[in-house]
Amino acid sequence: MENFDFQTLNNLTKAGRYTDPKQIGLHLWVKTPKRKYWILRAVMDGKQRNLGLGSFPDVKIHEARDKAQDLKKSINNGKNPIAEKKASKEQSSKRALTFKEFADECIELKRVEWTNFKHAEQWSYTLREFAYPVIGHKKLDDIDTDDILKILLPIWSTKTETASRLRGRLEWILASATTRKLRTGVNPALWRGHLQTILPAPNKTKRVKHHKALPYRLIPEFMQLLRESDSGLGALALEFLVLNASRSGEVLYGRRDEIDGDIWKIPAIRMKVKKEHQVPLCSRSLELLAIAKSTDRESEYLFSKNGKPLSTMAMLMLLRRLGKDVTVHGFRSSFRDWVAEETDHSHEVAEMSLAHTIKNKVESAYRRGNLRERRRELLLDWQNYCLSDKKNNVLELKVS
Repeated sequence: MENFDFQTLNNLTKAGRYTDPKQIGLHLWVKTPKRKYWILRAVMDGKQRNLGLGSFPDVKIHEARDKAQDLKKSINNGKNPIAEKKASKEQSSKRALTFKEFADECIELKRVEWTNFKHAEQWSYTLREFAYPVIGHKKLDDIDTDDILKILLPIWSTKTETASRLRGRLEWILASATTRKLRTGVNPALWRGHLQTILPAPNKTKRVKHHKALPYRLIPEFMQLLRESDSGLGALALEFLVLNASRSGEVLYGRRDEIDGDIWKIPAIRMKVKKEHQVPLCSRSLELLAIAKSTDRESEYLFSKNGKPLSTMAMLMLLRRLGKDVTVHGFRSSFRDWVAEETDHSHEVAEMSLAHTIKNKVESAYRRGNLRERRRELLLDWQNYCLSDKKNNVLELKVS
């Protein structure tokens, strides 16, 4: 096409490609009278490619020629403008991720390494409760130390352990973002040499706090209250937990294929000490499992609704509804106190029933068995005590 001026190009109506006589490879691609685009036809990686340079008349003739010239120089230098543009778009897309979007992605990626299923919910809860309101909407590269302090300062002294764990989670997420080139600069959640110079050390701030436990003398009365509460699966799961002195994660994520007759074989992956734990189940425990199964027959979990395990908060919320200011974990302490105060069962049997690690290396070396039958006797005595109709004559003193 000899006349490659604005008026001529503007009047083109016939669809097709029109070649610029002054810039080899530059074409005006007319699709309709109102849709015209500049393209550069070039060979890359042995293939003919079309590179878009913008629409006409938004991009003027001289601008299209300059763009075409620059692209040809880039191609002659061994570069691939198409691949570079694609990579740039992907990077821009990644950089547009908000903290919440990236954090949720991180949690999903980490799930496979967590042996305790509660970890995912703990990560999600602390981020959702404390971090997202402050930085959930912010771009990863925009988050700074002031943002992190806004999250941590309100809870650093009152919820020190939670705040410290949250800080570690924030540091890990932001470090991951840096590794994936989604942010640059110092990690604002870093402790050593950074937040350490601003916040007091957690071990100087937090008070050692034991899990609140129900005095063992009140257990029979509590178990009766639990059975009469009509609280569904939560009550069944909590009663099962108390009877077997179990941890909440062991019960909540317990599976039916772990039950072998009257033995519950909890796999190592769900145990705190990373070792399989076998629990001899007494009659009431087996009865509770049967009741739970009848409410959700196709489920793989011991206690579930519509095939999904109970929430990690289910049992704690039940305790609150029953007016009990204690923790779920505290029932293990109730069990341990009862063994020591009311029975002749040995310390080692009690510790193995709780699946505690044996800290004494000599004792550990000599104790090879799992004392299962002796633990069965202990748990049977505990069941009989828990389900007894003892009238409580203990006055619980409230300490302010």
